[in-house]
Amino acid sequence: MLQAIGLTSTHRPDTPPLVDDLTFEAHPGSVTALLGAPGSGKTTALRLMLELEPGRGVAYFRGRPLHLIPHPAREVGVVLGDVPGNPSRTVRNQLRMLCAAAGVPTSRADTMMDVVGIAGLRDHRLGSLSLGMERRVALAAALLADPCTLLLDEPGAGLSSRERGWLHGLLRGHASLGGVVLFTTDDAKEAARSADRVVSIEAGRLVADQDAAEFARTRLRPRVTVRTPHAARLADVLGREARAAQRAVEIVAESGSRLSVYGSNCAEVGEAAFRHGVLVHQLADETGDAGAPASPVPHARASAATPAGSGPASAAAASGGADGPGGGRARRARSRRPASAVRRVGGPLRPLRYELLRVFGTATPLLATALVVAVSVLTALGLAKAGHTPQNRMLAAWPELLPLPPAALGAGLLGALAFGEEYRYPALAADRGTVPRRMGLLTAKLGVCAALALLIGALVVAADAAALAVVFDSGPLRTPAEWLSPGASWAGLLIGSAWAGVLASGVFRSATAGLAAVLAVPVMVVPLVRKVLEGPSAYPVTGLAPRLRGLSWVQWPPEADRLVLGALRVMAQPVGTALVLSLMVLLCAYGFTGLRSRVRW
Repeated sequence: MLQAIGLTSTHRPDTPPLVDDLTFEAHPGSVTALLGAPGSGKTTALRLMLELEPGRGVAYFRGRPLHLIPHPAREVGVVLGDVPGNPSRTVRNQLRMLCAAAGVPTSRADTMMDVVGIAGLRDHRLGSLSLGMERRVALAAALLADPCTLLLDEPGAGLSSRERGWLHGLLRGHASLGGVVLFTTDDAKEAARSADRVVSIEAGRLVADQDAAEFARTRLRPRVTVRTPHAARLADVLGREARAAQRAVEIVAESGSRLSVYGSNCAEVGEAAFRHGVLVHQLADETGDAGAPASPVPHARASAATPAGSGPASAAAASGGADGPGGGRARRARSRRPASAVRRVGGPLRPLRYELLRVFGTATPLLATALVVAVSVLTALGLAKAGHTPQNRMLAAWPELLPLPPAALGAGLLGALAFGEEYRYPALAADRGTVPRRMGLLTAKLGVCAALALLIGALVVAADAAALAVVFDSGPLRTPAEWLSPGASWAGLLIGSAWAGVLASGVFRSATAGLAAVLAVPVMVVPLVRKVLEGPSAYPVTGLAPRLRGLSWVQWPPEADRLVLGALRVMAQPVGTALVLSLMVLLCAYGFTGLRSRVRW
């Protein structure tokens, strides 16, 4: 059961709250509509229930608020607005990434694409989908973890009548298996036709909480719709007969050939037209100002695109449209939902699986790496032709005028996208809130970005060396006498740039801010560190490695002293010190701003 108790949004002192002390329930086995005019607070109410808006009150999902549910995606499926995903990502890659986030097998993505009828669009990009297909992708994402509760904000807005019928048939099927369905709408006819219970709100306050049949009887106006080529004549006839019988009948001309007659019925209108010889093309009883059918109509059957044996969600899609009134009531009588048949994939590697699917779900890493390698090769050739450039800087393609080499900028860009892309296209949280930041997810992002940075660095050095050997016949290159320290410096610079991008984008919630933080290290922090480090050091590095080996619990071989010495020299340089200090500051800021999130990974 879904219980919303005392939902009240935060408001300014001079304005009323968008949602004011709203309390209602949505029962398992039934579809509940939250009805209200645009601006009445429907979306705000959903966001309060999902803890996306500051305010008072609480929503219980089967007895627990959202922040106490270990895996929200397995309890609540949400559709709020458009599809939360990078437009350049394919449908299949988006759903596979969300499978890893929700902790279910990636094969579930193909199953749900078959259920919602988009199997043929698996390789289409999200940015190329129509509105109806976007809604199907959003539904597939919401149903991936087979949640008990579905929350949908205006799911039928902008859809054709056929697509709306399919959508509500799917929702009906989910409810028939014991699930809870709550959707918002501003269309009274849609609420009366598609829901079992209608919760009406106005200005953020509860107006009525009624059964759908009672709502249609007490709050919608019955009418008779007539189509005739002699609309004006028929309107005059009906008006004269109503006045003669002293009945209150309202006749509204909808178009040139269509009339809406309020306060009468089909029998009376049809007999009047027959007596006066008025030709009638269509005569129907309807309910609602926009013409919703008064009697329940069968829901569109959604099993055409549903394979047999694809789990509870597919059974819901197949059974939703076939239920008659009696069968729907019998199924809604079952308040207990059967256990989910979807296998759960947990463990410490779940964040790593998600991050790998996120990174390689688009062509961004490949394009960024190719661009970095091309720019590095051209820069290295230019430095070699100009001469007087040290070999290490030549291989790194790092002129004195640039604050960072292209490889470090590329690593910082990929690091900045690690969180910045997620804040632009939220994907992890079932409630579509800010990205839940936990240590497991941060560790996965840092590890993947470090591996990408090292790969970019190796490719850049190899490509620069190959280009210099081909163009200059190995003239500028010499075999280095010491390669360990320069290699450690190069790796530390790349990894530090990538990590600075990851942490800064996580703190400032923007990929642009993450890349700016990477550039700020050599431009702003390095000069300050250089001034601090000027003058002789009181702590010489000579002999420090053997002393550290003697103090450590684990005795490393003497051959590792050179590696330790190289790392210490890197950290003693202004750039290395600036990177270490920047990473420490960003990590502390990340901990203060991110790890307090109540949504669990």
